Formats: sequence, C-alpha cells, structure tokens
Amino acid sequence: MKKEVRIGVDTGGTFTDFVIYINGKIEIDKIPSTPKDPSLSILEGINKILRSNLSPMVIHGTTVATNSLLERKGGRVALITTEGFEDILFIGRQTRRELYSLRGERRVPLLPRHLCFGLEERTSASGKVEKKVSLSCLRKILEKIKKLKPDAVAVSLINSYANSSNEKTVSRELKKEKLLISVSSEILPEYREYERTATTAVNAYLMPVISRYLTKLEKKMQKAELRIMQSNEGYIPPTKAKREPIRTAFSGPAGGVVGAFHLGKAAGFRNIITFDMGGTSSDVSLIDGEIRRTSESVIGDFPIRIPIIDIHSVGAGGGSIAYVDRGGSLKVGHQRAGADPGPACYGRGDLPTVTDANLALGRLIPEFFLGGKMELFPRKSREALENLAKKINKSLIETAEGIIEIANANMEKAIRVISIERGFDPRDFALFSFGGAGGMHAVDIASHLKMPRVIVPKNAGVLSSLGLLMADSIKDYSKSILKTAEKTSKEELENHFKKLIEKSIKSMKEDGFQEDAVTIFSFLDLRYQGQSYEITIPYRNKITSNLSFVSDFHKAHRKLYSYHHEQREVEIVNIRVKAVGTTKKIKLKRLPPTNKTPEKAFMKKQTIHYEGKTWQASVFKRAPLATGNKINGPALIADFESTTFLPLSYTLEVDGFLNLIIQRED
Repeated sequence: MKKEVRIGVDTGGTFTDFVIYINGKIEIDKIPSTPKDPSLSILEGINKILRSNLSPMVIHGTTVATNSLLERKGGRVALITTEGFEDILFIGRQTRRELYSLRGERRVPLLPRHLCFGLEERTSASGKVEKKVSLSCLRKILEKIKKLKPDAVAVSLINSYANSSNEKTVSRELKKEKLLISVSSEILPEYREYERTATTAVNAYLMPVISRYLTKLEKKMQKAELRIMQSNEGYIPPTKAKREPIRTAFSGPAGGVVGAFHLGKAAGFRNIITFDMGGTSSDVSLIDGEIRRTSESVIGDFPIRIPIIDIHSVGAGGGSIAYVDRGGSLKVGHQRAGADPGPACYGRGDLPTVTDANLALGRLIPEFFLGGKMELFPRKSREALENLAKKINKSLIETAEGIIEIANANMEKAIRVISIERGFDPRDFALFSFGGAGGMHAVDIASHLKMPRVIVPKNAGVLSSLGLLMADSIKDYSKSILKTAEKTSKEELENHFKKLIEKSIKSMKEDGFQEDAVTIFSFLDLRYQGQSYEITIPYRNKITSNLSFVSDFHKAHRKLYSYHHEQREVEIVNIRVKAVGTTKKIKLKRLPPTNKTPEKAFMKKQTIHYEGKTWQASVFKRAPLATGNKINGPALIADFESTTFLPLSYTLEVDGFLNLIIQRED
C-alpha cells in the first residue's frame, strides 16, 4: 500500500517549522532558519523523507516575498504605462501614515524614473479603444528597455481593467523578448490606476527573486509535489507563484489562521481572535465563524490590492530587541535578533530580547528548550539584561518585566485594530494562541482586553505548518463594474459573474481539479456613490431580486461605521469570484475523558517572577496531559516547540482535542 505523505513547511525569521503527516500520523520538527538561503533549513528538515522512496506533497509557507520587498532586495524593474502617466508611482496618493505630523514622509520609490516609459495609446473608462498601440513605437521602447537590462517589466496602461486589448498587444511583444512580465489586467483588473500600477510593479519586482528561489527548491526536491501557500488562505502550484509572487506576500501567517479556524471550529469555538507570536513578529486575525479577508493592505510603502486574509502584524516577537531610546525610555521591537545571532540566550549574541526577558522571569525551562535539542545560556540573558537595566536604573527583574509589558502592549494594540476598529468587541471572542512564544504572553493579553478564555492548541509552536496541511487550493478573480445597483439588472450581473466563474473553473482544471470538486463563492464590492472605499458583500444569486445585496450592504456599513443611508444610491465597484478546490484534510479526532491526573506530566518546581513577586510554579510536560486534566496556576506547560505560562488565579483544562482551555478561576 502506497504511503500518503504530506508535509507543511513554514519558514519564519527565526525557526523553520515542519508538520509531517504520514498515513494518519503526525510528526513535528522545528529547526533554526537559514535566512541567507531558506531552502537549506527546508531540505535539512525533510531530507529523511526525500531520501526514501516516498513522494510527498510539500505545502510551503514562505516569507521570501515579504522580506524581499521590505529589505528592497527585489529585481530591477522597468514600467510601461500610458504616455503622460510615467510619474504615477511617484505621485501616489495624498494619504499619510501620520496625519498630524509636521514632517514630510520620505518614501523610496520601487524603481527610478528613467525606467518608466510612456506609450502612445488610450482606452476610455467605458472600455472603448481610442488609440491602438503602435508596434513601431512599442518596439523603440523595447529597444531602450533591453539596453537597461531589467530583470522584469511591469505593464499597466490606463483603463486596461475595462478593456485589456492594448495590454495584450504589449504583452505579446514582451514575450518575444523572453522577458519576465507582470501585466495589470492579469494581476489586478480593477480601477484605481495608482493601486493597480503599484501592485503590478511590486509583482514584477518580486518575480526574479521568487522564480530563482522556487526553481532552486524544485530542483532539490524533485521527488516532491511542491505547492506554495498564498495570502488568501489557499495554495497554488509553483508555476503560478512564479508568475504572481505578490500573492504569497503573507504566506506564512495565512497558514496559522487556517489552522486556527479548523481547530477552533472542531472544538466548538466559532468566534476567535488568532494570536501568532513567533521569533520575528506577532500576527493577529479575527474569525467570526469564517476567515475574514480584505483587499486593502500595505507592505512597506506599497498598497497591495489583492484579496488576502485580514491579518495585522506588529514587530513584537521573541527575538525583538529591547533598547533605550535617546530620551531614556525603554523600547521593544525596533530591531530583531533573527535566527543568527538570535537572542542572547542562544549563545551567539549579546543584545537583550523578549525571549531573554521570559527566560530571566522563569517562563522558559532552559533544559527543555526544543525538547532539550537546543541549549540555552541563562547567564548570557542575565548579562544582556543587566547592561540594559543599568541604563534605566532598574533591577534586572524590573527590566525584564518592563520588556514583557511593552511587548504585550504592542500586541494588544494589534488586536484592537482587527477587532474594535472593525466593529467587533474582543470580549465576545476567545484568544487562540500559538507560535513558539505565544503561550507565554496570551493570558496577560487576554486579561487586559477582558477576553473570557485563552485556547492553546496541541503543537502550538508549529500550528502554521499544520494549517498548511488543512488549506485548500484557492484562486481569486475580480473585475471592475462601476455601476449603480439600480441600473444593473440581475441578468447583466449574472453574465459578468459567469465569465469569471468560467475562467476560474478552467484554471482549476489545469491544476488537476474536477469541476465537481470546485466550489465557487461570489462577492460584490459596494459603496455609497461618492465614497472612496468599499465593503465586500457575499452575492447570493439564488435570490430572485438583484437588489437583495443592497440591504446586506446597509447592515454591514452600519456595523462598521455606526451609520447607513438607505435612500442613497449604492454603487457596484467590483465583482469577485473565489474558487476553492477542496482537498483532503487531516482528520481531527475528539478523545474521550480519562481518569488520569496530571501527576505523570509533572516535571519539577521552578521559580518565576510575576507582577513584582516571586512564586514557585509547577512545571508540566505537555505530551502526557490527557483529556479532562486540570491544572491551577502558577504553572508552566512545556512542549517540544512552545511553552505556556499559566499565571496565578487562572486554571486550565485539557479538552477532547488536547487544547488547553484557560480561564480565570471563579
């Protein structure tokens, strides 16, 4: 019998996580990342499988695209746009990050002005081609571009969302030159010329980097069937990822949200806020019965308009460095230690991090870090923290507690962004905590936000990798309509959707999915006429009235902005189609209660420091804990890849899926 092998690989800034699923059994691993070449840690982790006769499916969550953009290490890009619009990326929008700051914002453009080329052509907003592309003029531009030797070319012509014929002409000529090309009508066929051009240019900027990375990975993993996680909660084949790398920008965090959604749903928790704290950053997302998505995101200075999971990230992770600013204030998170040198306790660096603070406060078990595979050096943490403590005239413990409080405040702020600022009360949600560092901070954060409970799943430190194995194949398609609902007939709307649905099913078939295995979801981007932003509303085509979605829009607008205008005309800006190719999922089994007590899991007593006092906490190994086990704080629950801190006045119970359900004692 042929063994079914599926591997989820999540490459983070500090560790690379693995979940290996072989014939119904799960194996996990966690090894330090290799930032200079992420493929090295991946191959190290799955080399045993690759050396065998097995042919695994590998689903990979990667930060290569995000890091390349943030660090400005993408390719050299040229832009072809309509004549007169060559400065579009430099003008941008008048929006500012800090509205009341008197200082101007310095934004570094993605490409220099001399690599922007204007082409004589014109398409009206109605889709009428008023001036076709002159092949002779286009070829002159191509000759100039070739001399400049760009790695990729972005093409974004004005109003190409309404009619892409001129862009197709340019695309055909570029393909003859064997150049990597990113075309706006293929990446983002929507109005808003700046956002469409920026997204297309960013995609071109990432193409050389992602193409090299995935080509190299495929060569080293020839036995494996490789898939790449997207930001939209689904995966795609490497060929698609090479053409549209922008879709992998939030690849790693997306896996964690998918995993939390499925585990939370199985355990009976439909309303959760996910909290993924790793070594480099913390990512939060809100789930109210379904994974929430957005089409308005920003990476660095650039708007990204493609559909992605609504994730908010902050630079607060285990490797975030604590420092004193010029005003003498303690700060956390401006820089990160990464995998190399890592926190001071790893033995290679000397800068204090959040991990060092947790170790000094007794929230980590040095001899059991990564199950004892990796040695920690508490002395190095103390030395780094003492140097910092002297600068602020505090004790080592006071400094460590201050670092934790600042990091928690940063992460609490992120949760407020995706809950309160979206019209949701965090008190109605459970905090679903995972990531290698999440369990040490989750209870304090939930307490400050008055969230009723914390859920820490089994294998919390590698949940993002587990989520990769629960993902489906998903593709998104969109088209701008820009027409009021009253003037759009149901038949016209259905015809627009039909074209996108046919396109999505054709693409899914190319990836090996039968039509009956593909589920289609339809959406509308709506706004009151004259507004600048839209709300995405599901389109239920089984309802006879094509205006049924208008009432849904009014309700959503009131929830988000606390008001609505029923008499005001509603405009359909974009239509969207989400195609889901359903795949096999890891079966989640509920285990029956046992008569076991947690005594067999008890390791030792350990001194901890909490809220200015010293306590003796019980330390338990997580693996032996069984359904129904209860533990009172203060306690530490140590797993191979993560640690959970249970403060005084809190209790946890192990549920049927071996999740730790933490609540304040009555």
